[in-house]
Amino acid sequence: MYMNKILIKNARIVNEGRMFKGAVLIDRDKIEEVYEEAVPVAASGVQVIDAEGKLLLPGAIDDQVHFREPGLTHKGDIASESRAAVAGGITSFMDMPNTKPQTTSIADLEWKLQRGAETSLANYSFFFGGTNDNMDEIRKLDRSRVPGLKLFLGSSTGNMLVDKKESLERIFGEADMLIAIHAEKEEVIKRNIAYYTDMYGEDLDISFHSKIRSEEACYASSSEAVELATRLNSRLHILHLSTAKELTLLSNEIPLSEKKITGEVCVHHLWFHDGDYAKYGNRIKWNPSIKTLADRTALRNAVNNNTIDIVATDHAPHLLSEKEGSCLKAASGGPLVQHSLVGMLEMVVEGCFTYEKVVEKMAHMPADLFHIDRRGYIRPGYYADLVLVDPGKCRTVAPENILYKCGWSPFEGTTFHHSITQTFVNGQLVYDNGVVDDDVRGMEVRYN
Repeated sequence: MYMNKILIKNARIVNEGRMFKGAVLIDRDKIEEVYEEAVPVAASGVQVIDAEGKLLLPGAIDDQVHFREPGLTHKGDIASESRAAVAGGITSFMDMPNTKPQTTSIADLEWKLQRGAETSLANYSFFFGGTNDNMDEIRKLDRSRVPGLKLFLGSSTGNMLVDKKESLERIFGEADMLIAIHAEKEEVIKRNIAYYTDMYGEDLDISFHSKIRSEEACYASSSEAVELATRLNSRLHILHLSTAKELTLLSNEIPLSEKKITGEVCVHHLWFHDGDYAKYGNRIKWNPSIKTLADRTALRNAVNNNTIDIVATDHAPHLLSEKEGSCLKAASGGPLVQHSLVGMLEMVVEGCFTYEKVVEKMAHMPADLFHIDRRGYIRPGYYADLVLVDPGKCRTVAPENILYKCGWSPFEGTTFHHSITQTFVNGQLVYDNGVVDDDVRGMEVRYN
């Protein structure tokens, strides 16, 4: 499976806030050496890849995906979606627990870990789901094998709602691990549904989605969680932030290593705004909903000033047939892992971010926030999770180049000005100019 050694030379390496011309020597699954400017003459038996004109990035780490296995595999599975992920430059993922069955027992977690070992092309790990009554299982978790505990504080897809006050107090007070939350207030959502259906009937179009799953619904829930975490000294991570108002709950005045409350934004909330509903319809129906242009601007600014800590996808495939109907009936979520990194790099072209900021938010800070063992940086001794990007090769998203099992993308018809050309997972070339090596297997992500 492994070459003896691989030397990637003449690349523009983007790492730890810098871009420099250099080379990386890979020995089996790890980075042996990083060279700046002066490139060694390759010894015999070393495979040389000339990356002239290309960017070399650490592989992206996605802390929020729904790969749909077990139980929902008509939409996607660990094999198919990890395949799309490596084609998109994502080398490690953290999968969410709202599958069938839900990942709320040790046995179900162990099944997923085994399935990842058998089928995942990327490095894999799985959040554990918190419920109103599984505290005993939470206590048994091996913290080196899970990124954290996932709580739904709104009844999003999968309906794993934790809504009992005593259960929340117990989890926040006793879990002693990172708690990642989906924050939307169920009472506010129900009140908004009643208000708009009374006024306009049941057949509400997509433009009502952000009115129903509103700024108020998000802030009411996330602010309650911040109060709980602050009072009980918990480690809280707010997923898929979508509003400017919620940013007031976060801080950029201390380094990430000292933060007890952190935040994630997803690519679709940085790309789309509610003016796009008319064009894309239910294809951009997510929970939380796409909000206003002002919200999008605030989220982009928060990435740049480090109020928001990481960028992820919330990759959640559905068949297009499941996305049909009114805004109350169409499924929420969409596929993103194949196009999240090129989407962020497109925003570099537009002047929103720098290459260094994209790498920081999609590789470095996820590794730091979750205390991942030896990933997320281009450093000697670290796993060789690496991505080569051609910044001069345009590619238009079309059905024939989409790898998601569901077969569609909200970016169809979009031309990106960067292309992922090669992806290495633990030193193995898993993706090479449109060809996926389906024999490669990722490793279980470990947490310090």
